[in-house]
Amino acid sequence: MEKFGRSQPIRRVEDQRFLTGQGRYVDDIAPEGALHAYFLRSDVAHGVLAPLDLGDAREVPGVHLVLDAAALAEAGVTKGLPAVQIKNRDGSDSAAPKRPLLAEGRVRYVGEIIAMIVADTIEAARDAAELIWAEIDELPAMMQRGEGEVDLHEEAPGNRVFDWGIGDEAATQAAFDSAAHVVEMEVEDNRIIVASLEPRGAYAEMEDDRLHLAVNAQGVWVPKRTLAEVLEMDPEMIHVTNPDTGGGFGMKGQPHPEQILVAQAARMLNRPVRWMGTRSEAMVADAGGRDLNHTAALAFDENLRITGYRVKTECNIGAYNSQFSHIIQTTLFSRVLTGVYDIGAVWLNAEGFYTNTTPVDAYRGAGRPEAIYLLERMMDRAARELGVDGQELRRRNFIAVDQFPYKSLTGETIDVGDFARVLAHAADFADVAGFAARRAESEARGLKRGLGLCYYIESILGDPSEGAKVVFNEDGTVSIFVGTQSNGQGHETVYAKFLSDQTGIPMEKIQVVQGDSDLIAQGGGTGGSRSVTTQSHATLATVAAMIEAYTPYLAEKMGVEESEITFDDETFRAPGSNLTPTFLEAAEMARADGREDLLSHEKRVTLPGRSFPNGAHFAEVEVDPETGKVELVRYKVVDDFGNLINPLLAEGQVHGGVAQGAGQALMEHVVHDESGQLLTASFMDYALPRADDMPMFGFETEPVPSTANPMGMKGCGEAGTVGAMAAVANAVGDALWDMGVRQADMPFTPARVWKMMKDVEAAG
Repeated sequence: MEKFGRSQPIRRVEDQRFLTGQGRYVDDIAPEGALHAYFLRSDVAHGVLAPLDLGDAREVPGVHLVLDAAALAEAGVTKGLPAVQIKNRDGSDSAAPKRPLLAEGRVRYVGEIIAMIVADTIEAARDAAELIWAEIDELPAMMQRGEGEVDLHEEAPGNRVFDWGIGDEAATQAAFDSAAHVVEMEVEDNRIIVASLEPRGAYAEMEDDRLHLAVNAQGVWVPKRTLAEVLEMDPEMIHVTNPDTGGGFGMKGQPHPEQILVAQAARMLNRPVRWMGTRSEAMVADAGGRDLNHTAALAFDENLRITGYRVKTECNIGAYNSQFSHIIQTTLFSRVLTGVYDIGAVWLNAEGFYTNTTPVDAYRGAGRPEAIYLLERMMDRAARELGVDGQELRRRNFIAVDQFPYKSLTGETIDVGDFARVLAHAADFADVAGFAARRAESEARGLKRGLGLCYYIESILGDPSEGAKVVFNEDGTVSIFVGTQSNGQGHETVYAKFLSDQTGIPMEKIQVVQGDSDLIAQGGGTGGSRSVTTQSHATLATVAAMIEAYTPYLAEKMGVEESEITFDDETFRAPGSNLTPTFLEAAEMARADGREDLLSHEKRVTLPGRSFPNGAHFAEVEVDPETGKVELVRYKVVDDFGNLINPLLAEGQVHGGVAQGAGQALMEHVVHDESGQLLTASFMDYALPRADDMPMFGFETEPVPSTANPMGMKGCGEAGTVGAMAAVANAVGDALWDMGVRQADMPFTPARVWKMMKDVEAAG
């Protein structure tokens, strides 16, 4: 643990090539002469699709292939995209209608793919698409969660996808029956568009008789499994690579139809085929995030301890099941359902519904931000209604230090925590004591100032196992092969630095290799803040194997017993020997002796348990009562991430996460009209936060090292988003409370906030 604790704020080595335009993204590396794919998409949200006439499109000069669902089936591809299912409360399976790659007889959302055209140029492909007349007999668009005029799928009567529950319903009801106080609230969690800097893209080609897909995803293994399943291919005949990727945020962790269709086109034509999505396509076709509504209640005893927590959630799944859509607002949501509080009883009932919108899937945090947003909005409301300070109410209900390891009511074992200490640090760092003076200063300028607190916790998700392979190259460099995938987090820096710290190999000699299913036998990809924790654990195991392998070899070289050799993170040493070889020197000896077995080392290990990063966010906003404009003016965070490898990168992750959470709270909002048309289909209408929308963030840590892994680490990739939504929302609620506003839901756009205030005025 001491060895691991040498954290240093190292700047990212990959930034040099990214900032100088040397990044190698999927659209940069497509083979010369690759054909271009174009997708004809539905402009109707719901309707019966007549058979297509593809003849004219196929005659356009330069067009090589035109496919609709019927032509795709003739080519032998009839399966839809796979998705995870869950069990309903009655033990039955959640709904599983087919999600076709190309619309089959019916369209169910604006942006659904009707046909694919492959041509020499993108212009020729677009020209051909204009010759395909898609005759659609419109059906009522089901835009609300719940039963409507018509079912989207016969497998889902009433458009219900699942009816899921966790906890003890009877015990929770008993807690409410005997409660001294009950606080109830309805909370809306608005839908967002992920809007990664780089839209989705892919190219595919045949490598002799093998299929190669290059895709900007969050790892190579989900795309490989999906290709094998949908195209019914032997996995060994599929090679997937993942080049530089400009942001994923969960959305690029699940397969979309385009990458499968591009691969199939390359198979059929035996030619490379490329596709790069436009921003317009991303707006209508990328999996969306959030989009749910809660009705929740907290029961308290006379000492204001929480005795019961009841949640009824309705979530929008969109038109089809996406890869992880069923588990996000159910099992993943439940991981942190009770947050950092010792609650007597809990019951969660989550229902999912199909609507005529783009499918919904993971977005930064995937279930945990939604759960913490609800709970921390509830805690803020409870503090106001019960007449107690918000910090004090939280302290009364925190899981105490001596209760760890703590088994939550939803089955999670939280290994360690000291929430009161972290909160005290954060309150001091945020200068909560000085808030009254800042509020008075804002009032003097005619503005309402609010202070919001969120104490979050999240559970690290994904495969707890990972592998690492270290290879000593002939040129004196070292390669480390990893099973995770960087989407901008700085993995090339953090993995190289970690290996350097453990072995003494200079960081500049280490190359991180990722994103190639032929080079890396198995990997879990990136998602759920798993990457650095799992990958570093695997690296530690591999380094231990390296030391074990070199010890007998060097004992003979050094003329000592194996038991006398030690490794001090930089050199091998033994009493009585003048030889003190480094790893690079030992590898050079081994190569000269023909010991190829000592030049490559690999281990795969599984983390003993999940880690639970947590922390306190304090946000301050100013609201203009004349216009409803909300400005985020101050933001402070104190996180418990356990031991950190690189505090600078951790702070960067928090900054990005806070910006995304605050962006949803203040401005991001997907809006459809009643016919299912997307009204926020460009950045003219969909607002993303800019630099001048955000204050300077203050970040500090109060580490309580995890006991669930040898490094004492806790993942940090999504933590900023998990805490930011409720902190900002509670700050707005605080600013509006004295004006009589009781129901304040995201996003807090000027028009919405102005209406909240005017509705109160109108009510008298």
